[in-house]
Amino acid sequence: MMCGAPSAAQPATAETQDIADQVRSQLEEKENKKFPVFKAVSFRSQVVAGTNFFIKVHVGDEEFVHLRVFRSLPHENKPLTLSNYQTNKAKHDELSYF
Repeated sequence: MMCGAPSAAQPATAETQDIADQVRSQLEEKENKKFPVFKAVSFRSQVVAGTNFFIKVHVGDEEFVHLRVFRSLPHENKPLTLSNYQTNKAKHDELSYF
């Protein structure tokens, strides 16, 4: 993968689910609601001065959210940050960079 260029969309992995789980409370606080389901479906990654993860998450019924999560470089020792998100997404919506 080229630095700065996002990867192609891939099926979610255990690591992707772990990243989504770590920012779930940030999303629930911003949206002021609890999600009954929170299952990572697919993701893209982008190497910058750290890594951006773009993750499609199933949150119940036919509803999905797209998350942008930033993981800083290891020596910075910072927690994962929910940088941005999009709600009201459908299963067929392509995971974009936002």
